Amino acid sequence: MISEMNLQPTSTPKLKVCGLTQLSQIQELMAMNIDFLGFIFYEKSPRYVLNHLSLEEISTINHQGKTGVFVNEKAEVILQIVQKAGLNFIQLHGDESDRFITELRQKLDPEVKIIKVIRIGNNDSETKNKILQTFSQQPTTCNLQPITYYLFDTDGKAFGGTGKQFDWTLLNDLEIPLPYFLSGGISEENIGNIKALQQQPFTLDINSKFEIEPGNKDIDHIKKFKNLYQ
Repeated sequence: MISEMNLQPTSTPKLKVCGLTQLSQIQELMAMNIDFLGFIFYEKSPRYVLNHLSLEEISTINHQGKTGVFVNEKAEVILQIVQKAGLNFIQLHGDESDRFITELRQKLDPEVKIIKVIRIGNNDSETKNKILQTFSQQPTTCNLQPITYYLFDTDGKAFGGTGKQFDWTLLNDLEIPLPYFLSGGISEENIGNIKALQQQPFTLDINSKFEIEPGNKDIDHIKKFKNLYQ
């Protein structure tokens, strides 16, 4: 279970590979000690995992960072998938309300953690206001914060997987109350810019920049990237 994983920020960010669809590639990533494995449960995504793997197959993957990505999904469906696939983390990538997240938290096993995505667009003032509002509305229920991590990603019609970078310097104007994942166009070319962030990310989340085609990962490319930043 994830209780064995260090949930606190470290000097070197952890690594999450999202949009996985192939068991053979997942085994290779596990051999590389990738920290989080991301499975997209959003039917409109070209990386929709259930087009390739069953919940039973995902449940057999022995990894403590299995993360299910959901977009405006019903709580009952999320809970069912979490149980059948043996997920450790839930990533909410849509427009889920604080009430929805709180109620979901109450129904989940406490060992399953929630990652809430904040999608960042091009309007600086609008983006900052949205982020600050999200921070201020972070509720607490039964002495348990519903959200364990935030994830900052580039806004887009496809809810992620854009391969585009937002203005990371926006994060330097914020006091981020929780550890966070950084996503959106991360690559070898911009990895150095992450060091300029005042509050370092807990995890780097990579996806489309490291693919041959949607869902088919370039494992050699991921290995080179991992060696570069670690």
